[in-house]
Amino acid sequence: MENEGRGLPISQVGLHMKVLESLGPAITAGIHPAGTVLRTDELEHRFEVSRTVVREAIRVLESMQLVESRRRVGVTVRPPDQWNVFDPYVIRWRLAGVDRPRQLRSLTGLRSAIEPAAAALAAASATPAQCAALTEHALGMVSTSRGRQLEAYLVHDIAFHRVILAASGNEMFARLGDVVAEVLTGRTHHHVMFPDPDPAAVTLHVRVAEAVREGDAPEAERLTREITIGAMAELEVLAPEFGVGVEQP
Repeated sequence: MENEGRGLPISQVGLHMKVLESLGPAITAGIHPAGTVLRTDELEHRFEVSRTVVREAIRVLESMQLVESRRRVGVTVRPPDQWNVFDPYVIRWRLAGVDRPRQLRSLTGLRSAIEPAAAALAAASATPAQCAALTEHALGMVSTSRGRQLEAYLVHDIAFHRVILAASGNEMFARLGDVVAEVLTGRTHHHVMFPDPDPAAVTLHVRVAEAVREGDAPEAERLTREITIGAMAELEVLAPEFGVGVEQP
């Protein structure tokens, strides 16, 4: 969303984000359920902003397919099955809500389907620079995996998985880098991680980097599948089905 708000004067971009960061989570959390009509004049009054600011925020929500504008009706919230669930901000907002456990399972299931295949492709097509980056970030994960350094660990974890997806040579896989980044960030920021990452999972990342560097596609795929299976197992402990053990927003 870095480029959103580009149609507004710089002085109004912060106001546009204020509206967006309030309406987006409210819609994805069901506070404004499907069929709710949001009127621009009411939003102007509620947020104390201009109509231009409200319209820009609505435009962004429309691009995410969270709402639609209809003449003589207003801005209507769309059903969840019509949302762009791959939008990183939609993912972020949903992970901040009470439906977090189910959302995490859905996203981890997506990772389980995509990342092992991406790792196999990466083993066949990764460049020397990408192999070096994988090794660098795998070792970075090792060095930050103790002492409750989750934020530092997260930086390397996100970078590692972005490289795997990009090194696959598949542009569709590569575009999922932001999705995976939001999943990993959400797990960390909402405490769906152990204080120190599982040592076995850390070791698996190192071994994936080695398999990719050696061009061993079956091994890279197998090891990455183990990582995603482990991630799902952690969710069973830390984010059970009805949100037990997960702080509420």
